[in-house]
Amino acid sequence: TVNPTPVANAVSNQTLCNGATTTAVTFGSSVAGTTYSWTNTAASIGLATSGAGNIPAFTATNTGTAPMVATIAVTPTANGCAGAATTFTYTVNPTPVVNAVANQTVCNSATTTAVAFGGAVSGTAYSWTNSNTAIGLAASGTGDIASFTAVNTTNVPIVSTVTVTPSANSCAGTATTFTFAVNPTPTVLAIANQTVCNGATTTAVNFGSPVAGATYSWTNSNTAIGLAASGNGNIPAFT
Repeated sequence: TVNPTPVANAVSNQTLCNGATTTAVTFGSSVAGTTYSWTNTAASIGLATSGAGNIPAFTATNTGTAPMVATIAVTPTANGCAGAATTFTYTVNPTPVVNAVANQTVCNSATTTAVAFGGAVSGTAYSWTNSNTAIGLAASGTGDIASFTAVNTTNVPIVSTVTVTPSANSCAGTATTFTFAVNPTPTVLAIANQTVCNGATTTAVNFGSPVAGATYSWTNSNTAIGLAASGNGNIPAFT
C-alpha cells in the first residue's frame, strides 16, 4: 500500500491594519483525511507560534511604527505521510499617528506660522478639515498647511478647529485637533474735538471701542496746551 503525499492548497496572503480582524483560514487538500499543523514566525501579531487545524479569525496587532510580517508554514499529513510545507503571510500595518500641533493665536491680517505635520510611521499622509473658513483657510485639504493671512472682520475673537487625520499603508489613524484663534482689529470710537479758552477746564475724554477689552495709548502734538506728550488710558480734564 503506497499512500500519496498530501499537498496543502495554496492560501492567500492577508494584509491588515492594526486592530482589524483577519479572515479565518480553512486548509484544504486533494488527499482525503489530511490534517494540518502550522507555525508562525511572529506571535506579536496576535497569533500563537504554532497550532493544528484551521486558523480562526483573530484581531491583528502591531503596536510599532513599521509593518510587521508573519510567515505561516503549514505542513499537511495524511495516512502517516507528511507533505511539503506551504507558506503564506499576514502583514499587519501599524496605526499612524500625528505629532501634536501647537495652537496659534494671531491678529487680524497677521500671517500664521506654517504647519508641517509629522508622525512616527514612515510614509504617512495627512488630510485635514477646518471648522471656520472665515479665518482665511479652506474648509479642507491634504498635506501640510502653508502660512496664510488670518482674517477676522468681526469685533470678537473667532476660533477655528482644524482636525487632522493620518493614513499610511491604507490604514487610518486617530484624528488630532488644534486651533487657530484670530483676534479682531480694535478701533476707537469717534471723539469730539474741543475748543476752549485759555485757563478753562477741558472735558474729560473717555475712549471706547466696539472690541471688548481694548486699551488705549495716545500722543499729543503740542504740550504747550497743558497736556503731556503721551499717555495711556483716558484723558482726564485739565486746564
